[in-house]
Amino acid sequence: MLHTATVFGSLSASSRAERGETLDLGEGRASAIWRNSHDRMRYERTDGHTFSCYLRGGDGTRRLDAGSIAGWPGALCIMPQGASSEWEITDNFEFVHLYVADDELRRLFSETFDRDARLMLLPEATFDEAPKLAEALVHLAAATQGGNRLLAEQAIVAAVGQLFADPRYGGERRPVLRGGLAPVLRRRLVEHIEASLDQTITLKDLARLADLSEFHLQRMFRASCGVSPHDFILNRRIDRARRMLAGNEPIAQIASACGFSSQSHLTRMFKAVTGTTPSAYRRAVGG
Repeated sequence: MLHTATVFGSLSASSRAERGETLDLGEGRASAIWRNSHDRMRYERTDGHTFSCYLRGGDGTRRLDAGSIAGWPGALCIMPQGASSEWEITDNFEFVHLYVADDELRRLFSETFDRDARLMLLPEATFDEAPKLAEALVHLAAATQGGNRLLAEQAIVAAVGQLFADPRYGGERRPVLRGGLAPVLRRRLVEHIEASLDQTITLKDLARLADLSEFHLQRMFRASCGVSPHDFILNRRIDRARRMLAGNEPIAQIASACGFSSQSHLTRMFKAVTGTTPSAYRRAVGG
């Protein structure tokens, strides 16, 4: 995923750190779930920016040059490109990392705030309390654990917006968006989604089709459709699965035709939306 000059590479080289689920989103963006205990980590002038949010534990983790302060669930750390730090871990904890290449973060900053990318400044942060940013990273963790690329992209866009709007990290003013998508653009996006339900649909692809930034696309799509792009696409996939379940096609093939990674993935999401399993639904409708 990332080479050894990164935080990811340093953790991968540790005999104590345990890597959980990972998600490579391309364009210099990736996420990973980590668990570690009784270790000492040093990150030396790393490439790329790393954002860390503690998910469980953390009171046994401290940065050696930051005194006695320790972490907690929800604690935020920011390690900008080129930063160095050393950490002591004396107890078990779990955390999510978001890794973003410098040029990609600058692009997201520029498109989100309509500002020159060269104006982006990212300070270090150790055990900050930033609930909205932490919430976005917790959503990223859930998306990473579920292998959900679109949900992860939405979480990253939300995290960038929360990050640079915080006075501690820039205090940028987000542009005010009025109204949603033009009807012709909404129709174009919906037609693209319907034609691509059996494929991977990314937020970046939708934004490119609409000639909008991911930030603006996400906000305007919700204003027009009442839900996020992820939820809209999920509902369309479930609707297609419902129609197909009225026939005799194997459920595994239905899962593939509706863009789910496996039959179990379809079953999990179908039950979450409808309250029943595909098999039970098929029996109920006589398929």
